[in-house]
Amino acid sequence: MTTTFINTGECKRVKLQGSGGEVAEILNRALCGAENVLGSLRWLGAGEGFDAAAQQDKHQLIYLMEGEGVITLDAKTYAVAKGAGIYLGPAEAASIRQAGAAPLKLLHLVVTKG
Repeated sequence: MTTTFINTGECKRVKLQGSGGEVAEILNRALCGAENVLGSLRWLGAGEGFDAAAQQDKHQLIYLMEGEGVITLDAKTYAVAKGAGIYLGPAEAASIRQAGAAPLKLLHLVVTKG
């Protein structure tokens, strides 16, 4: 096994359609040979949000790296800030919306259930 340095600042940042913000894949097979995990950084500005849909046979972790937001999980809404995170099992979904003055930066990991 080799150690791979990934300069996330050099990963391609893509603007999503509508109000989905921007995303950059920072952990995948092409970057470092990762087989069962996909890691992304997501940025949400004013009025933008991200719906983390339930994914059969996959677990998700979403960690708030910067900013403030609102997470809706099981029809309950939670105000969140830097350092907050949520775990979603294969049948669980959540939505995240930016709130506050600064953009929201998220780390999103999707791991295949093994």
